[in-house]
Amino acid sequence: MTSSLLVKPQQGASGGQVHRITPEQAGWRYVGFEVFDLRPGQELIRETLGRELCLVLLSGVASVSAADQSFASIGGRSNPFDGKPFAVYVPARARACIRAESACELAVCSAPAEGRLEPRLIRPEQIGEEVRGTGTNTRYVRNVLPQSEPAERLLVVEVLTPGGHWSSYPPHKHDSEEGGETQLEETYYHRLSRPGGFAFQRVYTDDHSLDETIAIEDRDVVLVPRGYHPVAAPHGFDLYYLNVMAGPVRRWQFTNAPGYEFLTPAR
Repeated sequence: MTSSLLVKPQQGASGGQVHRITPEQAGWRYVGFEVFDLRPGQELIRETLGRELCLVLLSGVASVSAADQSFASIGGRSNPFDGKPFAVYVPARARACIRAESACELAVCSAPAEGRLEPRLIRPEQIGEEVRGTGTNTRYVRNVLPQSEPAERLLVVEVLTPGGHWSSYPPHKHDSEEGGETQLEETYYHRLSRPGGFAFQRVYTDDHSLDETIAIEDRDVVLVPRGYHPVAAPHGFDLYYLNVMAGPVRRWQFTNAPGYEFLTPAR
């Protein structure tokens, strides 16, 4: 059975496009997500119009110009597991040009915006890292564009989950404007540390009107319109995912699923 929330990578798409997910295709209002495999010397042009962008270099080296700013020869990761990324924030109503200086994997994250901010380079040393969870719930978080940094709607984060561990766990949700939550749409772009592996993600609501358990392969995207969305990485296959979130309020506040309180005891 094919999941309505699973987006497989495109095969042989023009311009090296691996994914193109628009709000209209996803059936929501805010998050857009694209991935490109760029050849050395290839250029990608984006007119942002009414959307802000966060360009994340998943691998390779590129030069980026946005509005009146230029950022030469940024990047350098061999793959998404290889340290923290370079990223570029591009405001709405600007023109962005990305020129690959080597083979590059590029993520283009977007959300509606008015263009109130300036373009800027986000360097690896500016990206905060944190460890979440304990034991087989341990994972490693890189806050590329957190709520503490300027943007109009976008929130962007990388997460590395060791093989045999759980992530986005305990199950949590952010689909309501009540009870201290914020309503945020979310995409998960999954990469596996070695070929041939898989992982699992479940997306479900309290009333089970949405309840899908998805087998994830390398470069798959999972859409999370609402509900809880835990992830499991099988032994031997480390898992990376890039999260893009956006909604009416730019703040990540969530609620854990009932029955998991013992995993996060009150202090």
